[in-house]
Amino acid sequence: MVISILAAVAVFATLVVVHEAGHFVVAKRLGVRVLRFSIGYPPRIAGIRRGETDYAIGATPLGGYVRMLGDEIGDDPSPATVELYLKELQLDILGAAKKSGWLKESGKEGDDALLAIAQQVGSGDSAVAQRILGREPKADEAILLREVDRANSVKRAIETLSATRPSSLLELFKAQAFPSQPLRKRFAIVLAGPVANILFAPLMMTVILMNGVPTLMPVIGAVKKDLPAAAGLRPGDRVMQIGRERMEAWEDLSARVKGSNGKPLLIVVQRPDGNGVTTITLTITPQRVEEVTIYGKAPTWVIGVTPRGDEYKRKISPQRALLEGFTQTARMTATLAVGIAKIVNGTTPARQALGGPISIAQIAGREMRAGFTEIAVFTVWLSLQLGIINLLPVPLLDGGHLLFFVFEGVRGKPLKLRHREIAMEVGLFLLVILMAYVILNDISRLIG
Repeated sequence: MVISILAAVAVFATLVVVHEAGHFVVAKRLGVRVLRFSIGYPPRIAGIRRGETDYAIGATPLGGYVRMLGDEIGDDPSPATVELYLKELQLDILGAAKKSGWLKESGKEGDDALLAIAQQVGSGDSAVAQRILGREPKADEAILLREVDRANSVKRAIETLSATRPSSLLELFKAQAFPSQPLRKRFAIVLAGPVANILFAPLMMTVILMNGVPTLMPVIGAVKKDLPAAAGLRPGDRVMQIGRERMEAWEDLSARVKGSNGKPLLIVVQRPDGNGVTTITLTITPQRVEEVTIYGKAPTWVIGVTPRGDEYKRKISPQRALLEGFTQTARMTATLAVGIAKIVNGTTPARQALGGPISIAQIAGREMRAGFTEIAVFTVWLSLQLGIINLLPVPLLDGGHLLFFVFEGVRGKPLKLRHREIAMEVGLFLLVILMAYVILNDISRLIG
């Protein structure tokens, strides 16, 4: 049980980092100030500040968030939001003074240190600023320093600026705040999270393929009666070649038969005998049958054989692994999309298909015990699911925010604040109901 919990936490933490890193990188790239990058939800139990961002770990591990300047639902920055912004600027200034070594030399800290800096840097002397901060103060920092110097108090300066919200400060705030960015930038920042998860999957799959994965050998385990293979193939035959193409894995054999369009296949096999193996060449014409797939019944070409189950660890080159990684991930994505559609239209019962944190922990623990390849493939599946589900147009999910942006683009202005609030409340209600359902579903599986 402990292994299952640790495995689930590790997998979730990895995927949360990937998802939030997508938001973070694009936000920073587009000039939006990121206040916090948190793995887990509050309360904050550990962290470190680097530059403008607090990198934190929260006490609730299954989740995370990127907090951007002004990313609340409100339209204009409130006095409380401006106060938070000013306190972030204070931390920036003290961070620069610490980096330059002045903070340690002065023996001051907190408000006392900022007041001393304001009294010396407020004059606008570039040499003094370089000595204390190691750089010129930024425009918004300069506004704060001048007000601190004028008020002779950090607390009074922040209170005054928060209450009056001078236009010069608001202009600098809006240049870095998420809500005031152009629509295309906000869309890109929100979209980046799910896209990061979706792109992480083929890259992870590439690593898996390069490391080597258990692969079924093209060794025949059973031959079905009344199908073409019964005329010449036997259990234990190893398919070496079809036409001029070498068969390295069972999937190669399967793909070649299904892609034959019913044309005769020249098959070379090695058959065990008392003295070793005998090479035999056969011509077999595939037959068309109805096969059950994730899309329903579909006609396909078969010869009527199943694998014996022999495996080997197959490693491939980085270039081929990259191509194969994207190909396999595309197939997985199609499977997930069809699965979600079947749940929505009722073809697949939700109780059978949906699992919550308990199910995920059980699967993660089992795959962790099985080895790196198994837990890595599970991580790929989960990353794709996280990316696709987050694109669903449900308020509170990234897809819900993207839907708001689409409405804004069509209308030429954002939805009214009250309408967004109602949508968020409905989205929260739906997610709480869904979470309760999957947890109860997990519990019923455990006890039943």
